[in-house]
Amino acid sequence: MAKSRTSTGRKRIAVERAFDPEQRVVAVTGAHGFFGSQVIRQLEEDRRYYKILAIDIRRPEVPMDKTQFHKVDLTSPTADAEVAAVLAREGADTLVHAAFLYGPTHAESWAHELELIGTIRVLNAAAEVGLRKLVQWSLTAVYGAYHDNPNFLTESHPLRGHPVSRYLRDRIAAEEEVRTFRAEHPETIVTVLRTANTIGPTIPNFVTRYFRTPAVPVLMGYDPLMQFLHEEDAVDAFKLAVDNDVPGVFNIAADGVLPYSTVLAMMGRVPLPVPTFFAFPLAHALWVAQALETPPSFLDQLRYLCVSDTRAARERLGFQPRFDIRSAIHDFLGVELEPGDLASEGGRA
Repeated sequence: MAKSRTSTGRKRIAVERAFDPEQRVVAVTGAHGFFGSQVIRQLEEDRRYYKILAIDIRRPEVPMDKTQFHKVDLTSPTADAEVAAVLAREGADTLVHAAFLYGPTHAESWAHELELIGTIRVLNAAAEVGLRKLVQWSLTAVYGAYHDNPNFLTESHPLRGHPVSRYLRDRIAAEEEVRTFRAEHPETIVTVLRTANTIGPTIPNFVTRYFRTPAVPVLMGYDPLMQFLHEEDAVDAFKLAVDNDVPGVFNIAADGVLPYSTVLAMMGRVPLPVPTFFAFPLAHALWVAQALETPPSFLDQLRYLCVSDTRAARERLGFQPRFDIRSAIHDFLGVELEPGDLASEGGRA
């Protein structure tokens, strides 16, 4: 297990290159993943960014004119030293930590090593080099879907996750590590983005695979409001956090909410009514047997609210989603959008 940041015992490595707002150097962990690779794509096109450092075990599949690939396995015990060496040698001023899975996996021990212990190793490296800015990916799902949730969850709401979801427990623990890092290193600008369930034509996650299924379960007696985020708006939020020095935690979601029944009707999916007392043990049994890709914890989002308040992101980060919930669903389905359908063109819910 990785040591905590306060017990690394190593001297700080000075970043060799002075910060220049017009010649920035940004490192991205999870560079092969969707968010990592798309952030790199945007940084490649921005002249203010002199160099991008892609950190992952696989090379990102995007144009890499300004990007250097550095193969680092965050599950390795030496990852913190390897990442610190890259950051210091290349003079990185910002690190985007996006080395997280896009949903739960049956390989829970490996996922724990990557997501929680890997985060600790990244924070060790950031502390060692005196990093100027850290941007970390998180999820609005860390709040948990509960019967007593308010209509809109602000960033100060407790992170309750789900009692049987190790995936969400690890994401919450990773946020706690970042909170401790921020307190111990006030000189580092720390921005955490909690993204809602993200959909779009290309993002590969369990939510998009779930809603591509022709028939989906409906828990009898429940029809909760649902919230989504378009994949392009998610990437734009990361770019905003890299471009601007705005510390804090921010909920990132599309405008508007819709009842689950309306979402299914828009998507043309067949609802399969299932009694609650039967749905949960069945989902758990299928998950354990590895016959189900959707985690059992997702069923709670089919009966209780888990809708985030995005005012802080709008007012402080300047986040303005281009897709509202309806246009995000249409684009996910491959429905051609008219210019007026986008939220930024007046289609805001």
